[in-house]
Amino acid sequence: MKAKVAIIGSGNIGTDLLIKIKRLSEVLEIVAMVGIDPESDGLQRAARLGVVAIPNGIDGLIAMPGFEDIEIVFDATSAGAHRRHDEVLQSYGKTVIDLTPAAIGPFVVPSVNLDDHLASTNLNMVTCGGQATIPMVAAISRVAPVHYAEIIASIASRSAGPGTRANIDEFTETTSRAIEILGKARKGKAIIVLNPAEPPLIMRDTVYCLCDDTDRDAIRASVAAMVEEVQAYVSGYRLKQAVQFETIGDNDPVHIPEVGRAMTGLKVTVFLEVEGAAHYLPAYAGNLDIMTSAAVRTAERVVQAKRLKEAA
Repeated sequence: MKAKVAIIGSGNIGTDLLIKIKRLSEVLEIVAMVGIDPESDGLQRAARLGVVAIPNGIDGLIAMPGFEDIEIVFDATSAGAHRRHDEVLQSYGKTVIDLTPAAIGPFVVPSVNLDDHLASTNLNMVTCGGQATIPMVAAISRVAPVHYAEIIASIASRSAGPGTRANIDEFTETTSRAIEILGKARKGKAIIVLNPAEPPLIMRDTVYCLCDDTDRDAIRASVAAMVEEVQAYVSGYRLKQAVQFETIGDNDPVHIPEVGRAMTGLKVTVFLEVEGAAHYLPAYAGNLDIMTSAAVRTAERVVQAKRLKEAA
């Protein structure tokens, strides 16, 4: 039997998540979508798809008949709103998948550390840039210690809704911390670029890592293996070109302000692009697709682990 789930947030991310679960998931059943604007496209689509559309926020969700049967709630609102949502939902024993940068629960990138947090009651999906780039930092860290990692996430301006724009500071702070915690870089930095180009460009990400000099073939192999792991749930995730290497020697060290000193070693550069599945927004919105795909994968694995435990 599928696990009943609900979504809070009827914007771009919430609506894409709604469609993914409705069309694709064999584990999850979406039964409610929550918003604050009854005229929003997300709530109207939910109603057309036979999903209960709740226009009065989390209070309406709690009052919904059958709320007690909901196992997982996805929050696709904002970092500030999520703090209250989580407090309320935890009091009812719900598992929360957080698609905001609030980071109340542990950071989760499915290809990196999902198995470590299947029993958590709040799982944070970091950010779209984090979901795309942290697997690459982690892949390099598997081969050699990463002293500094910097990521640049470039997304189409048209794919950045009000929630994304309102959380730019949280995006950079959350992603930077997750680069260090999950990617295992000693120091991390994140930059987001909202690209206004028309026609809109596909999501592209650049990952710079400064690590100990090591076997380049081992890094290539680790990166390639990680790309395959991410592609298992984000089909449009791919390398834009071959991994680049540059030796930084004692005669030409790189000064990194975030570290506060000049550094030497091996500079590894990874160029990525993420093409969306176009379930809701066009294919250029890979930033939405990787977040919602990661959230669905996480929820499905949480449910599967729970069922195995119940059957044991």
